[in-house]
This record gives sequence, C-alpha cells and structure tokens, in this order.
Amino acid sequence: MGFVDDHAADAGITPNPKKSITPRIVVNDVQGCASFLKSTFGAEGEVFAERPTELVIGDSIVMISSLGEREQFPAFLYIYVDDTDATYQRAVAAGAEVIEAPSDQFYGDRRAMVKDSYGNVYQIATPIPLGGSKDL
Repeated sequence: MGFVDDHAADAGITPNPKKSITPRIVVNDVQGCASFLKSTFGAEGEVFAERPTELVIGDSIVMISSLGEREQFPAFLYIYVDDTDATYQRAVAAGAEVIEAPSDQFYGDRRAMVKDSYGNVYQIATPIPLGGSKDL
C-alpha cells in the first residue's frame, strides 16, 4: 500500500505515488542520470536544480540528487518492466555497460543487468508467464 498525501487530495491536487521506501541516487550529473532513466525506463518528471528530482517509473518514485550536501552514492535497483529485452536494448543504446544479457531465471523472472555511466546498477526484469520459459 502506497503513501498518499491526504491533504493534497483534499486540495484537489494529484498526489504523488509515494511509497514507504523511495530509492535515492546521488550523482554528479542529475540531468544526465534523469535522461538515462527517461530513455531506458520511460521515467516521467522534471529535473530541478534547487531540490532533489523525483522521477516516476511505473508505480514508484526514484529521487536523484546532485553532489554537494552528500557524497556520490549509486543505486542497485531491481526494476520490473513490460519487456526485459526491449528495455535492455534501450539501456545499451543509452550507453549502459552490459553486466548480464537477458535470460530466464529459475525463480520465474526474465532478467538482464546493466550499469549506467554514473555507477548505478539496474536489474531489469519481467515475470515469465507460467510455462513460458525458454532458457531454463
């Protein structure tokens, strides 16, 4: 169950999809990291210079902050998508380093792993439909 700001809803403002846990990435180039997330995962949101950027990916938020108040701190994120292979290809086209090519996992996900130029690692996954595994 996600956290929703009841006051925002009462005021007629569309509430953000806040969750109990929101990952935060600290990088030297917020705009570049946001561009990677937008082109790879279809993230939505604006980049702000004066405060942390909040991007929405699926039903979750990822915060991105610039260096200064905090030291660089990359993330390791497991992100569910509609199509692992297509998302993986977009990540590679956006300059990501390949760690693992897409493959079916014993626990029921098709998964790939990439690393962006900011040090963030992404496991890109799609649940395999029952009886749909090719690689196992």
